[in-house]
Amino acid sequence: MSVLPFAVSAAGTDLVEPVAAGWQLVVGALVGIALIVVLIVFGKVHPFLALILGGLVVGIVDGQNVADVITSFSNGFGSTAAGVGILIALGAMFAKLLADSGGADQIVDTIVGHASPRVLPWAMALVGAIIGLPMFFEIGLVLLMPVIYLVSRRSQLSVVTVGIPALAGLSAMHGLVPPHPGPLVAIDSLHADLGVTLALGVLVAVPTVIVAGPLFGRLAGTWVDVVAPATFDPTDRTDDERRPGFGITLASVLLPVVLMLAKALADIVIDDPEQGLQKVLDVLGTPLVALLIAVLVALFTLGRNAGFDRARLSKTLETSLPPIAGILLIVAAGGGFKQVLVDSGIGTVLADWAKDADISILLLAWILAVLIRLATGSATVATITASSLMVGLVAGQSTAETSLVVLAVGAGSVFFSHVNDAGFWLVKEFFGMSVGQTIKTWSLMETVLSVSGLVFVLLLGLVV
Repeated sequence: MSVLPFAVSAAGTDLVEPVAAGWQLVVGALVGIALIVVLIVFGKVHPFLALILGGLVVGIVDGQNVADVITSFSNGFGSTAAGVGILIALGAMFAKLLADSGGADQIVDTIVGHASPRVLPWAMALVGAIIGLPMFFEIGLVLLMPVIYLVSRRSQLSVVTVGIPALAGLSAMHGLVPPHPGPLVAIDSLHADLGVTLALGVLVAVPTVIVAGPLFGRLAGTWVDVVAPATFDPTDRTDDERRPGFGITLASVLLPVVLMLAKALADIVIDDPEQGLQKVLDVLGTPLVALLIAVLVALFTLGRNAGFDRARLSKTLETSLPPIAGILLIVAAGGGFKQVLVDSGIGTVLADWAKDADISILLLAWILAVLIRLATGSATVATITASSLMVGLVAGQSTAETSLVVLAVGAGSVFFSHVNDAGFWLVKEFFGMSVGQTIKTWSLMETVLSVSGLVFVLLLGLVV
């Protein structure tokens, strides 16, 4: 989903100057996206190669120098691999420890083991929302996958039926509820009130997650019936082995969540980079450090508690990485393709077109974010760009109205994730789906989430 912290600073608030006429940039983006889909679906070309070729075609149609296109793609690939790649690798290690130790079984048995199949999607939506509050999408997804797989198998429900609600919870937190970095960027740009935005964000997020999560997930599960992949299956585990208790397992899972949430709250409450406590929390709450600490702690709380010796711990960590090697390359290539689109300036063109329209300020904020999200594949770029364009338009608005503009931007920033979004490929590979199946489930869920969020924002706009 391109929601990494480095993306915020890299994108900034300056709009990228278009490299060609608006129509040419739109044609280039459409041709590149169409080529990727055709190569993967009909040509059976590996997504990694298809994304490279798609990025080159976009640049050529836009009339860019091929060397510049390669530089853009390489920069996007490198930054995505450096950010997302490290987090996914650490998350995979943690997830494998969780699965091999029996910790995932413990969570499933305790929380969802006694629930009926009808209740499971609702429980997964709640778990996804809790995990996703302070956590970047990529980390939350990797941490949740062992639980999603187990719940799917135990309940004999499609991984889509139980997984989509969890993804809805993760995604809604990203777009709508501070202290997640996405909403915080828009709050800062528009000088909105944090407390008001938080309160209204929760009011919008709850019904939005219900609609896009359990309700849509049940429908999507009838379209796509996918068996849980074996990515994080336990290695050489027998039923008579002991497993860590529920309390210590839950504490291990929530440790990175708590560290990242503490950093976010310290940034809000203390707001003094030179203050000692904030310095410490800024380090501990950095996604990479928080997840690294979680893995190191899990070696003892999960691995040692399950009776693993050093050799078994080493084998667990070693076997966690090969299954995700292909995922890392595809996700990084998705980041490269996205960067080619960002550097072409198509987001600026679409933003200018939308700004000329004579419509409601809330609807305009949503449309701006949607267009930039569709063009660039980045929720962060959509949030930053759309909120910066709305600065002059919120002057004179009440506190609550400004907060609703923030939420409208957030809702638009998650609209229809597709092939130019690294998150699309992450979901596709982890869920073991085809491109078509991913569009019918994940992409449509994001669209339902975005539109539902807008509807509830507009309804709140009638009473505040």
